[in-house]
Amino acid sequence: MGNFDHHAIEYDRWYDENLFAYRSEVQALRAAIPKGRQGVEIGVGTGRFATALGIRIGIEPSAPMAEVARRRDIEVYEAKAENLPCEDNAFGFVLMVAALCFIAAPQKALREARRVLKPGGRLVLGIIDKSSPAGKAYWRRQKSSKFYKGAKFHSVDRVSGWLKTLGFSGIKISQTIFTQPGEVKKLEPVRDGYGEGLFVVISGTKRRN
Repeated sequence: MGNFDHHAIEYDRWYDENLFAYRSEVQALRAAIPKGRQGVEIGVGTGRFATALGIRIGIEPSAPMAEVARRRDIEVYEAKAENLPCEDNAFGFVLMVAALCFIAAPQKALREARRVLKPGGRLVLGIIDKSSPAGKAYWRRQKSSKFYKGAKFHSVDRVSGWLKTLGFSGIKISQTIFTQPGEVKKLEPVRDGYGEGLFVVISGTKRRN
């Protein structure tokens, strides 16, 4: 997490510099989040998504990132996604945005996310689809990024397959941002499926046993 530790403010500034791309991502995530339930964001970062989506609890391993999130009135626990400091069946939904690509054991993190979800709760993942036309160009530029050069991006099929293996049902996939983030000048549409949009939302429900 060293790069995030040393460049938390620079990372946070990206959302101001790419405001419509950020708002488009928020719009796509909001459509997948169940209303009226308490949620947690794993990998809350500086709290940009949690704040926009009304989430008051976050998990974040980077202390400088967590401190920025706390200034946004988010209760942040400094921990890794693979070992959450949360009780079983604690939340109505779990959000993870651009987090899986930085997690050493993503399947273990998803199992932990499932553990803390209530039966019938929803897991909502936001990922970068580097196989999309916009994603391919974006990835070429980001290889030298201080934030993403160490990231391991997973395909939509792989991530949705992990959710199916873990027993999630009602899996839905949507996409947004159909050009480069810096070129987005208005709110982008949210469309079902994947393969065209840079930002993909995958969600699934924890079965009631």
